[in-house]
Amino acid sequence: MAKAMDTKHQHQLNVTFLPYPTPGHMNPMIDTARLFARHGVNVTIILTPANALTFQNAIDSDFSHGYHIRTQLVPFPAAQVGLPEGVENIKDGTSLELLGRISRGISMLKDHIQLLFQDLHPDCIVSDMFYPWTVESAAELGIPRIFFCSSSYLSDCATHSVMQHRPQERLVSDTDKFSFPGFPHRIEMTPLQLANWQRVREEVSYYFELMFASERRSYGALYNSFHELESEYEQLHKSIVGIKSWSIGPVSAWVNKDDGQKINREHKEDLPEEPEWLTWLNTEPNDSVIYVNFGSLTRLHHAQLAELAYGLENSGHSFIWVVRKKDADENEYSFLQEFEDKMKESKKGFIIWNWAPQLLILNHPAIGGIVSHCGWNSLLESLSAGLPVITWPMFAEQFYNERLIVDVLKVGVSVGAKENKFWALGDKDNVVEGEEIIKAVLQLMETEEGREMRKRAIKLGDASKKTIEKGGHSYNNLIQLIDELKSLKISKALAETS
Repeated sequence: MAKAMDTKHQHQLNVTFLPYPTPGHMNPMIDTARLFARHGVNVTIILTPANALTFQNAIDSDFSHGYHIRTQLVPFPAAQVGLPEGVENIKDGTSLELLGRISRGISMLKDHIQLLFQDLHPDCIVSDMFYPWTVESAAELGIPRIFFCSSSYLSDCATHSVMQHRPQERLVSDTDKFSFPGFPHRIEMTPLQLANWQRVREEVSYYFELMFASERRSYGALYNSFHELESEYEQLHKSIVGIKSWSIGPVSAWVNKDDGQKINREHKEDLPEEPEWLTWLNTEPNDSVIYVNFGSLTRLHHAQLAELAYGLENSGHSFIWVVRKKDADENEYSFLQEFEDKMKESKKGFIIWNWAPQLLILNHPAIGGIVSHCGWNSLLESLSAGLPVITWPMFAEQFYNERLIVDVLKVGVSVGAKENKFWALGDKDNVVEGEEIIKAVLQLMETEEGREMRKRAIKLGDASKKTIEKGGHSYNNLIQLIDELKSLKISKALAETS
């Protein structure tokens, strides 16, 4: 009996997940960790206390259903970097100074996490892309390191391509266009649409290059994407990066299937029984309302907020707009309070402050499209709901994602954003005018071209549901990866005993 128990223990796959504490990275990795647990893997997720609290209800629920999943806390050095207790996530950085302190705190976790790896004895480390040092950690333990990419295959391929070929350096002007050699589609961008670390050699450039170099040194890469969405760029990734990859998305659709899960994802409190905006949304015609959300990190400045309010009010379409404040005391939001009251009175739209149950809203039949910053999670969730997109990228890899939506999948309309710049660096001269917003809304909602985009988006939504069902591409990829990791564990055990 004891021998049988030992054999079972030997075959139990132990995987440790290390998410990076910002919602766009953390949410899909937590969902992925829960997926692994649901397929028999013993899962440990390393999190700081405040970040763990965000997901603890979901983890506890999975554990109560018999899945082997837990969080392993690592203390966040708030006092050492001058932060109040509980400020542990990049989304809490409402200024450059705060962002710097949070980033320093995250970097200080390295030694503690490396000790945890040794104590946990994992068979595999699934590490966020922002922890390049985990390649060495895994090598020291003699186990595979899986690179978890929180964006699209296309964006990763484009990043590697720009690092290798530097096409933007052959141009005379920052507004001239370059294309990506060897890509299956002609994709054009301007140097201004590249992230600053790629455009200008700076201190952070070295860190990003180290990060993407660590991908090439990993056992494989894990993507929250699916075959029907990016099959050509899956293939391109293999030739550019040279490692295995598995697309297992959309992961949020696997683990957030009912309305309760959609409401409580990344939120510790329940919604009121039926908020006013939901009562209103239930009365709106199908496919008639625009949902506007710029993600958890972007805060728009006053001039841009004013233009967006003008564009939404005069577009002729109802809307729900999620607004995140930079600071609760800032006066620049006062005009939005008046705008909110005016829209509620006219029943034309609602503002939701700071947080919204996005999965629930996107899947509501009244929603007809989304204005998006082109963060990968939001795009995946929108396409999974069969919604076309008005693309408004802000920074990081979002301009690459826009090209996938507009040029490759043809399910989106660009609002015309020209420069890649993080909001905290200031961008008050680069404003998208209200008239451009109106034009994009009308093109999406009222033209034949927009109707064709909606049809294509609905097809992708159907594909996103089939791919995670038994026998689908994403389902099979997940099972194949888990089986492969089990085989590696057994091979390692046999080698150690021989």
